[in-house]
Amino acid sequence: MSFQKLANTRFSVRKYKNTPVERDKILRCLEASRLTPSACNSQPWHFVVVDNPEEVVVLAEKTTLPLTKLNQFVKGSPVIIAIVAERPNLSAGLGGMIKQKPYYLMDIGMAAEHFCLQAVEEGLGTCMLGWFNEKAVKEYLSVPAKKSIPLLITLGYPDKEVSPAKNRAKLEDIYSFSKYFGQK
Repeated sequence: MSFQKLANTRFSVRKYKNTPVERDKILRCLEASRLTPSACNSQPWHFVVVDNPEEVVVLAEKTTLPLTKLNQFVKGSPVIIAIVAERPNLSAGLGGMIKQKPYYLMDIGMAAEHFCLQAVEEGLGTCMLGWFNEKAVKEYLSVPAKKSIPLLITLGYPDKEVSPAKNRAKLEDIYSFSKYFGQK
């Protein structure tokens, strides 16, 4: 599949088929993430894959927020991946401090998207979650208290085969050459 088709096909899936995901497909998604470039090659990530159905149910409960419908769909996901932020190497960490830019979060975002794009190639769907009960998730996954989990990714076979139409800004509204001509 061409990259443009792949990018156009990827969307956030919130309803999955009740079908287990083959480990070889998960491993190919993880390999795509492993190949992601990172600041100073720090590779500041560790992926915790939860694909045991009983464990997924328990973890899904920890992603939902009380009194909201937020993340209720996670209960129907066959796989949940937690991306743990690892300590960046010295040069990436120091550079991030000096420039006041969290390079490790940018790196994790790229690794997550590599994962999600490979999932599309595998016929799978994903949804990235940034809003969840991180403390409860960390405790359940035995992630040390000093570490963070910036993202969770749900993974499975989409219940619908067709991706929805994309509602995006027009191309000419998102760029300019030489000088900034965006919103003031």
